[in-house]
Amino acid sequence: MKVLLLYKDYHPVVGGIENHIRLLARGLRAEGVDAHVLVTNTGPASQRQTIDGVPVTKTGRQAHLLSTPISLSFFNELRKQSAMADLVHLHSPYPLAETAQLLLGRGNPTVISYHSDIVRQKKTGKLYAPILRKVLQRAALVAASSPAYIESSPFLRDVQEKCRVIHFGIETERFEETEQVRIGAQRLRKQYGDLPLLLFIGRLRHYKGLDVLIRAMHSIKARLLIIGTGPMQEAWQELARTEDLADKVLFLGDSPEEACLAARNAADIFVLPSTNRAEALGIVQLEAMACGMPVICTELGTGTSYVNRDGETGLVVAPNNPRVLAAAINKLLANPAMRTWMGTKGRTRVKTEFSYQKMIDSTISFYQEALDK
Repeated sequence: MKVLLLYKDYHPVVGGIENHIRLLARGLRAEGVDAHVLVTNTGPASQRQTIDGVPVTKTGRQAHLLSTPISLSFFNELRKQSAMADLVHLHSPYPLAETAQLLLGRGNPTVISYHSDIVRQKKTGKLYAPILRKVLQRAALVAASSPAYIESSPFLRDVQEKCRVIHFGIETERFEETEQVRIGAQRLRKQYGDLPLLLFIGRLRHYKGLDVLIRAMHSIKARLLIIGTGPMQEAWQELARTEDLADKVLFLGDSPEEACLAARNAADIFVLPSTNRAEALGIVQLEAMACGMPVICTELGTGTSYVNRDGETGLVVAPNNPRVLAAAINKLLANPAMRTWMGTKGRTRVKTEFSYQKMIDSTISFYQEALDK
């Protein structure tokens, strides 16, 4: 079986979907699926590479408009490569790939992994919506990360009969505590541990809700470690300064995997305070749970509370409410036994329901169902 995976970016570009596709393509090839990846490059030149054994084509980028890379050569490359594939796997949303597939991808079945609704670009979203609906209607099958997203998305509700839930999977063995990670965690606790530690890891984008968490810190006797960079970094750093919280809110920038593991093992609670449905699931929750961390997330009607079960693996609170968020954090900080119990439950849930191999096996079954239609 030859499969062509489509999206806008790929490793070494950092992002949840980018990393997911990388893991997926690598795992598919390990199971004998001839997976190829077609994305855009970060520069104007096209490139063909092999990354982790996966053939990757990156077409030259001419512009970047509203979070959408524009690459004219993407269309021609899709036409050529899709003709040689048994199946095309489109990762959405990416309007360029959806338009290209709508125009050119009629010779073989298409499946879609639907990662998120378009939330912020309301005006352009109205122009994009008919294209997205048409692509979803033509798809053989559609994958979503949780039942909640299928039920709540205005786009997926119309094609529920062809939707299947495929859990994101993580390599749980990567999150085991090694001696080196343990030493790194001890170093962090020594450096910052005069107060309990809260942790956020992720791209600093508008929907991540760090402004809400920063304001909540007024009522919390803890330090917040923020790992990641992004377009909201300067604004949120300025907010921490103006709120006189710079000593409690620490921006650590991007960190390598080992440093992130050390932070997860050093901190007491992982917090994902996202504010809208652009946060479809929160893979960072799975990674925190794999390390035995209790999680606090927000209820968005998406998959955040599907992953993090309220009262079992952590707590779920209303979004955009610093007071409510602070109360939940303080509740867990005051109860170490509850944190330990929730962390154990979370680790078990990840290993049982969100393993890497389970994701690969489910995806291959998904492909076979599409080909058999």
